[in-house]
Amino acid sequence: MKRVSIGLIGTKLDSAWGTSRWDSWRPTISLFQHEDLLIDRFELLAGVEFKSLAESVAADIRLVSPETEVRLHFVDLGSDPWDLAAVYGGLHEWSRAYAFEPEREEYLVHITTGTHIAQISLFLLVEAGYLPGKLIQTSPPRQREGTRRKEAGRYSLIDLDLSKYDGLSTRFVREQAETVDFLKSGIATRNAEFNRLIDRIEQVALRSKAPLLLTGPTGAGKSHLAGRIFELRRQRGNLGGSLVEVNCATLTGDTAASALFGHERGSFTGAQKDRSGLLREADGGLLFLDEIGELGLDEQAMLLRALEDKTFLPVGADRPVKSDFQLIAGTNRDLRDAVVRGHFREDLLARIQLWTFALPALAQRREDLAPNLDYELERFSKSQGKKASFNKEARQAFLKFAEAADTPWLGNFRDLNAAVVRMGTLAPRGRIRVEEVEEEIDRLRESWRRPGAANGVESSDLGSLLDERKIDPFDRVQLAHVVAVCRRSKTLSDAGRELFSVSRAKRTITNDADRLKKYLAKFGLEFGRL
Repeated sequence: MKRVSIGLIGTKLDSAWGTSRWDSWRPTISLFQHEDLLIDRFELLAGVEFKSLAESVAADIRLVSPETEVRLHFVDLGSDPWDLAAVYGGLHEWSRAYAFEPEREEYLVHITTGTHIAQISLFLLVEAGYLPGKLIQTSPPRQREGTRRKEAGRYSLIDLDLSKYDGLSTRFVREQAETVDFLKSGIATRNAEFNRLIDRIEQVALRSKAPLLLTGPTGAGKSHLAGRIFELRRQRGNLGGSLVEVNCATLTGDTAASALFGHERGSFTGAQKDRSGLLREADGGLLFLDEIGELGLDEQAMLLRALEDKTFLPVGADRPVKSDFQLIAGTNRDLRDAVVRGHFREDLLARIQLWTFALPALAQRREDLAPNLDYELERFSKSQGKKASFNKEARQAFLKFAEAADTPWLGNFRDLNAAVVRMGTLAPRGRIRVEEVEEEIDRLRESWRRPGAANGVESSDLGSLLDERKIDPFDRVQLAHVVAVCRRSKTLSDAGRELFSVSRAKRTITNDADRLKKYLAKFGLEFGRL
């Protein structure tokens, strides 16, 4: 492969005239004075005002390295060498127009010459891939007393593919693990799908300012995760403002627009003073709109403009105000279905669903119940200022119930948190016994019972699924449970694994999905319909 170097003229360091110019160390010339660094072609970039110097340096390169082809390029870098926008813009335009051939040529970008702004711009262009090569840095020889600086000095290559540096790679892997652990609040979760989800959220949260959409059932942890994302971004310096949270289900009627976008005094009855609104409070920070599907269509239109233009009109105002915030939206609804029914704007959905993450229900993460139980115990202990814990038998009894396939956890983590709070409060001296566990299990089961329902599925709803087909009461109870499991499961296989968790362990060949599919077919049902 041919070796090609790209560099800027050094308007100060490369500038020398007459025979004495060979007594000075000149960074661009030194690049061609190393026997172990042969360069086939050099692309020398300069402003048009330095044409004479560039031609002189090109001539000296040909003297030092006759085998090197030197090409001059006069680039418009603006009038101020410290103007990042102008310098980067000029170099970016040049790199976009240059015909790179990385399959045939190796590129070395020289970053010793030019202002710090120019060097930073070259670094950024290499890091972004616009200049597809490595960085090369030259440095002067160590000055020895009584000698002139005729030596070539030193050079070093900098490859921005950090995966090649074992020490750095190990450090970044460790930092990523720490970040993921932070997002999970230090909980050693075991569910592989959830862990992959958090890994992806970690990448997006630190690299993108685009809106995030968190979906999942009520109590799955959307609000908690949004708070952790905010803290992570603030720690890394990506946010200077505050976290503003609002449940859109609480914004109703005429007060919704005022709460979000603010209003001017006298704009409506009762508006006795100006109100800034939540969007302005979130300027420079993060706005978490939970249950965004509950927003009215007018508020959705105003929010879309605020996201796209960073401006919006407060109620009663005739001039827009600005707010630059990052958005995380949460919902337990299928917003695509809401679009079809005319309850949610399709253009707003397109804007907020660039990054969509579906948080699973607690019942889909039964292997994570034990570490989450420990986390809730720790939270309770900190809030109460005293230690709370299970004795061995009580912990085993609670986890046996909690991890059972037929425990629905309808309220998800809110149910788990409430259970720990109640048991910890009632436990003598903070030691939770079997008695507290048994009492709490009865309390949870009662809270999940719905009048006229079996396992959370209304009888009338089941009747509509069956088209009022008559089935035995025995079959109705069983089918109601199967339907409830299907509805909280993402796939047919997930539902099958939960329903047949005991019997599948006794079989050498398992096909839970097919077994469930055949069961549903007996009643004329399909998983997709549920």
